[in-house]
Amino acid sequence: MIKWLLALPFAAFILFNAYVYGNIITYRAVAPHKTAFMSMRMSDFSAKGKEVELDYRWVPYDRISTNLKKALIASEDANFAAHGGFDWGGIRNAMKRNERSGKIRGGGSTISQQLAKNLFLNESRSYWRKAEEAAITAMMEATTDKDRIFELYLNVIEWGYGIYGAEAASQHFYKKPAANLTKQQAAKLAARVPRPLYYAENPRDRSLRNKTNIILRRMGSAALPDTE
Repeated sequence: MIKWLLALPFAAFILFNAYVYGNIITYRAVAPHKTAFMSMRMSDFSAKGKEVELDYRWVPYDRISTNLKKALIASEDANFAAHGGFDWGGIRNAMKRNERSGKIRGGGSTISQQLAKNLFLNESRSYWRKAEEAAITAMMEATTDKDRIFELYLNVIEWGYGIYGAEAASQHFYKKPAANLTKQQAAKLAARVPRPLYYAENPRDRSLRNKTNIILRRMGSAALPDTE
């Protein structure tokens, strides 16, 4: 009995990662119906009595403005096109901040790591969850082209209450397709990504304007992944 109990966590880990791997292979050609993060967030809204409708609209990579692609790389992961899924310098800096604060505050996550969390995990902050995130990121980078990883990311990240993906965000904030976003609009959307619900409630926060301006300055040097 003790041996079985000890083996259960290991078996659960193997089964979960087999499930994840199968889905990663599927997502190379098929859009996710819904992500784990979406399900978690919508359930949380419901539990708190908030009536929030899910707005998730998938669009192909070429129907998303290059301005938004560059803005997100400038904001979230400047080395996305070159790294293998991990920004080791950013991870080391994040670990130092965690040690100083005595808490797991995250940080240093690449676009690939953020996508891994959104597709399969939740918002909990622990070294165990970060290890699982790393395993998923490695699987995804080993099996999926960079442009597909970025396409998935652009389509599933959160931009507000129930708003997921570039198309839903563009229609909600600017009443236009994601393909037609200007540089200013794209930079402002990218600035919202780290704290989408906070900025939904505080749209005039000065930090949103400041970060938008920083992203605008960095967009010119943002390197996109090569596409076939």
